[in-house]
This record gives sequence, structure tokens and C-alpha cells, in this order.
Amino acid sequence: MKRTYLLLIAAALLVSLGCSKKSVDPGTGGGGVPFPNGKDLPAGVADGVTILNSGTSVIFDLTAPGKSSVSIIGEFNNWQPAAMTPTPDGTHWWIQIDGLTPTTEYAYQYLIDGTIKVADPYTEKVLDPANDPGIPASVYPNLKAYPAGQTGIVSIVQPVQPAYTWTTTNFTRAAPKNLVVYELLVRDFVATHSYSTLKDTISYLANLGVNAIELMPVNEFEGNDSWGYNTNFGMALDKYYGTKNAYKAFIDACHAKGIAVIQDFVLEDQFGSSPMVRMYCDANGVPTADNPWFDVANMHPDAVGYQLNHQSAYTQYYTERVMKYWMQEYHIDGYRFDEAKGYTQTYSADEASWANYDAGRVATWKAYNSYMKGIDPNFYVILEYFAGNQEESELANQGMMMWNNLSGSSEQATMGYATNPSWDISGLFYNQFSFTAPYALISYFESHDEERLMYKNEQFGNSSGSYTTKDIPTGLKRNEMGAVFMFSSPGPKMLWQFGELGYDYSVNYNGRLGDKPIVWNYTSDVNRKHLQTIYSKMIKWKINNPVFATTNFSYSLAGPVKWIQLLDPSTNVEVVGNFDVVSQPTSINFPAAGTYYDNITGTSITVPSSTSYAITLAPGEYHVYSTTALK
Repeated sequence: MKRTYLLLIAAALLVSLGCSKKSVDPGTGGGGVPFPNGKDLPAGVADGVTILNSGTSVIFDLTAPGKSSVSIIGEFNNWQPAAMTPTPDGTHWWIQIDGLTPTTEYAYQYLIDGTIKVADPYTEKVLDPANDPGIPASVYPNLKAYPAGQTGIVSIVQPVQPAYTWTTTNFTRAAPKNLVVYELLVRDFVATHSYSTLKDTISYLANLGVNAIELMPVNEFEGNDSWGYNTNFGMALDKYYGTKNAYKAFIDACHAKGIAVIQDFVLEDQFGSSPMVRMYCDANGVPTADNPWFDVANMHPDAVGYQLNHQSAYTQYYTERVMKYWMQEYHIDGYRFDEAKGYTQTYSADEASWANYDAGRVATWKAYNSYMKGIDPNFYVILEYFAGNQEESELANQGMMMWNNLSGSSEQATMGYATNPSWDISGLFYNQFSFTAPYALISYFESHDEERLMYKNEQFGNSSGSYTTKDIPTGLKRNEMGAVFMFSSPGPKMLWQFGELGYDYSVNYNGRLGDKPIVWNYTSDVNRKHLQTIYSKMIKWKINNPVFATTNFSYSLAGPVKWIQLLDPSTNVEVVGNFDVVSQPTSINFPAAGTYYDNITGTSITVPSSTSYAITLAPGEYHVYSTTALK
């Protein structure tokens, strides 16, 4: 997503955080200073915390090349610095702490070179003195109090955490060709902004027919009230939405209803409170050249936070650890990677050059995709990419899926305007992009980033005589027609929360990042309920009828009367709709003569031997014809 609106937030946070400069030559690029008396890491120890002796002992391990000293401070040593042991190459610092009570939560930090205090980059939970007071006990019961006398974000270790017993162990994800994703922001979907309440909405989403939910970022981000793209800890669940076990219970319940859970994830950059930024930065909080993970300067025009260098072995290790953690700890089913085109070390000053083919970026994504598929072969890997067709097609052939934004053309179509931009929605079809992978484009008309169709209809819709798309019932019918065409095209699809009810508050309502009205009351409006019914029918028809995954299709989607023809041994489908604001006489070419069932009206038509069927379509009129009634 384009996150330039976070610049002011980021700048303010960086000024407040700061950090000291490094004492080593920035030209070392993060290389360690040798310690002849250092000791190798014990076998099996990895970055973060390694549990020993049934939780009575732990080993802390911090990657900190080039540092002269690292100590650990925490509740287990009364916040008195305990010197950590460097490895001989000076890359890692580690220490074993004994005598712990396994079920107790202990707060701790690392003290680096006697001046820099940071939380553990690999922690699964943080305490934040600035933001934790804003989390109600109803969302996160019994939240540990921030330790008195300390400053800054602290990490938590609890050697033996409250167990969760998974109840759904045989969940099978939908194949990409049948994937229908519902994107949502917890904060703006349920008023409590909690996983426990979100769990109560699963039946609604299952009845709608979707088979995947995509959550905007839920790992720790700066502040509480946020879209979540200002990330700072990759492996910690943000407490604003609830506990670890509450999130697991939500995922478990989704799986029980046949719904996959996809996490929107930011691994392209991090923000100033990230410990990996703060360990190696100048007085202004900007990463220095010896930072093992981050670039000194961002490499592309849409960068906002500090960009991770994905050609660094340190970054690759961190990224893969984070990927693996959520897959295994939470049983999630896929990632949607924000700003995936930003995983580059090729500088681009503008959008056009940023989209050019980048062999290094391709190699990076192929490697990460192979890593994730090595853990789970059917894991969804979804990229917000928006690069050239050659590059996207190459990644699609490796099993990755691409976000396919059709908001501009779909808005024009539902409003009833032919131009500025064009209302051509042909981009629903993968052959428009020279793709050979037929199910690699996740097409959508709305997302968290785009304006709402119904808002555009109401504010700017076209009209002719008494027919106006600004009229709410008329605009909702236009959105029905849009949904019919979007879900009829083969390949995975996505809808934004409450789009099925004609959500009509602007994406910029209360400021772009501000809280938006939650509109469950829309389900009692007869016109909005009818839109929801059409969404549900189309989603279920798409999933349950193989014709909607066919590669034998034709279409005409550039004019006022748009049509899609789908051919399959099971049935043939003809979709037609008039996106103009005036009536349009037209002739529809069917694949064969005979009787065709109208799945929208429940009536039927007879196509003559010429296979050309003459009809006059009123503005906004649409039909889904098939040779047999759709399942």
C-alpha cells in the first residue's frame, strides 16, 4: 500500500526515540569485531529465547555484530546488568539465566554498549508504557503491569505459556481457483476491537460464502489505534486486539467453518521503535551503514519507514524466522505481503522505474516462496506487487498470487461513466497481463487502500433523466452488477469489509487512518440486504460450479454493455449487464441455441438457432444465464 500518510507519525516517533552512534567503522556493513575469549553458542540456541530444563532456565541470544558489550537486565536480576558472552566472531551475545518459575512472565531488555536499551527483536510479547494503558481489560485480561522504574518498550519471556488445544486438525484450504477473500480491519469491523468478538462474526462470513479472511496487520505496531503498517516487532501479537490464545481460538473457529486465515504482513520495512533500528542508528534515529538489517536510505519512492535490506543474510534469517513462527505457532494459512515490490536493492526515484524488471527482487521472492512452501506446500503467498507483467508472471509461475487492483475502472462502471478513467474492467482476466498461470491474480474492486464504490456512487454518480446512480437503491443495484462481473471472472477474488452491504463512508472519513463507522445495522436495510444476497449467491456459485474456473472464456468489458462467456462441460454461462445510465439495445451471442436459465430472476430464455439473442437492457440491468441452473 502507499503509506506516505505515515510520514509525520514516523518522524515524530524517531525524534523521541533517538539512539547513540556506533563505535565501529560503518564500512564494516554489520560485520563482527573478533573476541578471542568468546564462546560459541550452545547447540540448538537461536536468536531470542531458548527454553531449557522445563522452563526453569533460558538462554538469551542477541545478534549484535560490532558491539563492544551487551548485558541483559530484567526482573530475574533486579534490573542489574548481567554481562552477556560474545561469540568468537563478535556476532552474537548470549547468556543463560537459571532459577526461573516457568509460568511467570519476566520483563527484560538488552543494554548495549552501556547506553542503548532495547527489547528483544524476537520477543512474542512486549509491554509499552505509552500505549498499554489504552488497552481495556475486556480485550486483554490480566495484562502484566509495566515494571516500575524502567523506561522504553520491554520484552516478555514466559517459559511455559498458557496452553491452547486446537480443535480443528483436518482443515483443507480452498484451491486458489476457488479462493474468495474477505479483507478486514479488526478495529473497524467489531466495536470491541477484540478477537473474541470477531469470532462471533464467523457465522456471518461463512453464510456470505467466503472461504478466507485476510486480517490487516496484527503483529505489534506503533500505538494502538492504527491500520498496523507501522510495524516494530515481527513476532509479537499486538495486544490491542487480544491475547495469543484468543487469536488462536479465532483461527481455530474459522477453520471449523471452512475459512482460511491470511495475515497482512509488513516485512519490507520497520519503524523507529524497532529494536533492530535502534541498535544501529544515528542521533536522529536513522539507520547507520553498519546496521545489519536496514538500508541507510530507502530504495523506492513509496518507502515510509526504514527499509529492510533483503539481500542481507541477517535480514533473510530474521524474515524466515518470522514467517515460520506465525505459520507454526498460529496455524495461519497465508500471508499477504505489503509493499512486496519494495524488497529491492535497486534504487528507483519514481514509480515507473520502480516497476521495471528487477532480477534481484525476483530472486529474493523465489527464495522466500520456496522457504514457505517447504514448510507448507499449500500455503498462500500473496504479493502486493504492481510491477511489470514479465516480473509478476515469473513469480506467478512459482505459485505466488498478485493483488490486482481494479478500483478505478470499477468505480467508473458502477457510477456510469465511460472515461476518466476508462470503465473497462477487462483486467479481471489474467490473459490481459500475458500470464500463463490462470489463478494468480486476486482481483478486487475495493480494498483497505481504495475508495468505496458506494461512496463514489452517492457522491459523484452519473444520471440521465430520473435515473441517477447517486440514488442509494439505484447505486446498490449497480454494485450488484459489479459483483456479478467480478465474481464471474475466473481466479481468486477479494472484497473489502462491508462492501457486500454497500459501505458508503469514504476511506478518508475521520482521516485516512481514523476509525470508521461500523455498520452492522445495514443488514436490516432491504436494499442493502439484497446486495448482500447477490454477493452471497455469486460467491457460492463461483466456489461450487467449475465453470467459474474455466480457461475457456471470452468477454467484452470495455463498452456500456459488458458480457462474459464461460464454457465448461458442466454448464455454459453468459453474464451480461448494462453499465450505462440509459437503455441499450443489444444482441448477445450465446455458444449454442436452446434454453438458458436466468439465475438472477429464476426465469428462462430461448436462444434461436442463430445463437444471437436480441434484448434491450435497462440501465443497471444484469443477468447470469446458464444452460443448467447453477449449484
